[in-house]
Amino acid sequence: MALLLLWILLMQSLSAGTLVLGVALALFWPAVTARLRPAPVRLRRPLVMARLLGRVVIEMLRSNAEVAWAILARRSRDIRSGFVLVPLELRDPNGLAVLAMIVTFTPGTAWAQLSADNRVLLLHVLALQSEAELVAFIKHRYERPLKEIFE
Repeated sequence: MALLLLWILLMQSLSAGTLVLGVALALFWPAVTARLRPAPVRLRRPLVMARLLGRVVIEMLRSNAEVAWAILARRSRDIRSGFVLVPLELRDPNGLAVLAMIVTFTPGTAWAQLSADNRVLLLHVLALQSEAELVAFIKHRYERPLKEIFE
């Protein structure tokens, strides 16, 4: 239904052709992409999910301000960017996907690579102050709640 509604909104029409094609796409794409989903999602701990969402929103706002300040107020040679290795305990593929989204949505950080055994995340950081503090922050603020939710 959501895909059909999105199609109708994008096409801005309720013509018969739009509806027929929208229904066809709404049935076709979920069937085709079903195998791309890593595993069935079993969510636990709704309060932890709500707290994590709040943290992510606050961190995104804070990070936006920090990145803007770094870009506008500091010279590029004074900004220390780099790659950080983050050891992971989280194994659930859905949890790893959510962690990837959180890290990518937070300005100033980018998910660069996940090791083949899913145990180490390579993260690029625009304004890096302390690798140890960043690793501890990600593990405490994001990985721990995701483990509670998904594992």
